Formats: sequence, structure tokens, C-alpha cells
Amino acid sequence: MTDKHLSTQFDSELNQVTARVMELGGLVEAQIRQAVQALSHFSLDAADQVEALERRVNAMEVEIDHELTTIIARRQPTARDLRLLMAFSKATANLERMGDEAARMARMVRSIIDSGAVRTLPSSELHIAAELASGLLRKALDAFARLDTKTALAILKEDNLIDQEFDGFVRKLITYMMEDPRTISASLDLLFLAKAIERIGDHSKNVAELIIYLVEGKDVRHTTMQEIESVVQ
Repeated sequence: MTDKHLSTQFDSELNQVTARVMELGGLVEAQIRQAVQALSHFSLDAADQVEALERRVNAMEVEIDHELTTIIARRQPTARDLRLLMAFSKATANLERMGDEAARMARMVRSIIDSGAVRTLPSSELHIAAELASGLLRKALDAFARLDTKTALAILKEDNLIDQEFDGFVRKLITYMMEDPRTISASLDLLFLAKAIERIGDHSKNVAELIIYLVEGKDVRHTTMQEIESVVQ
């Protein structure tokens, strides 16, 4: 078998696994969209959809990991190609964890509905953060498909907005619980829901960092925004 044929087969396998990762991203995006719907309308139907998608997301993560392991074992890729395959693996893990957070959102919505406290809690303030997190994932998937470091950098900056929304909401929720201790139990559900939204943003940020690593060959985790900008520019 010629080297050219081997290379063509490897490229085909890479394209297939890329398509699978993007398909997983689409499932997770749908899952988060349903979680936001569940939060916005306190919809049990939307919460059920999130949990149904969770099973598909988990199964697909296992399948992609198996495909990646098989490619590595069969092709013994060079350092550059191995970096790409490892990035796929890490992106897949981050996507699956976003799905976990969406499922957590659905469970918290269900708990709030069961508590009967839907109308008394300040849940509307979470909608902005939830929409930001959903949009961040959408941008991360698009940037990953195009290996767009400029968009990846913008994602890292935008994640700070979600963090700010989360911090502000926590302060307001604490005040709310102090004023009306009867809502503490349901308010804690809302707090965990807010944390799930914030974690979705964090995982989108991780995907953005992977894009920069793939393109620039520089690991920008745990570095300052100024250092990251110097790498991308």
C-alpha cells in the first residue's frame, strides 16, 4: 500500500471524525436550547427533551472516543496529527459536559416546578446568561469547524460576560433569600441552575482555547488575556 493511499485514508478518517464531533455539537446545542426553553417557560416538556437528548449525547461521546482510539492505534500519527486527534478528544469531552450541565438545568427546573415557587422566584434574570451561554457554544462550534482563532479569542472575552452575570445574580439571590427565608430551598435550585449556565460558558471557553492550540501550537490555558492576544495576533 502506497504512502499516498495511506495518507488519503487517514484524511478520510479525519473528515469522518470531524463530522461526528460537529454532529455531537449540534445535539448538545439542541439540548441547551431546550434547557433554555424549559427555564424561560418552566416547561416540563422541554425538560423531558433535554433528558432524552442526554442519552444520545452520552452514547455518541463513547462512539467518538472509540473511533479516535482506533485511528491512533491503526495510523500511529505524527506529532502534529496526534495533536489534532487529542484536540478532538478534548472537544468531545467538553461537549459532553455541556450536555451534563443542560441536563442539570432541566432537573433544577423540574424541582422548582415541583416546589410551586415558579412565580415567586427571580428566574427571569437568568435568561440573559442562558442565551449568552447558548450563543457562545454556537460560536465555538463554528470557530472549531473553521479553525478560526479570531472568533476563539472573542469567545474567551465573551465568557467573562457570563461570569459577571453569574456573580451579579448570586448576590441578588442571596439578598432575596435573606428577605424571604421560605424560598431558600427553591432559591438554591435556582443557584445551581445559574452555576450550570456558567459552566456551559466555561466549556465553550475550553473549546476556544483548543482552537488556538491547534492553529498556533501554543497552550493558552491559565494565561492572561494579553498573552493570548499576542499569540493570536
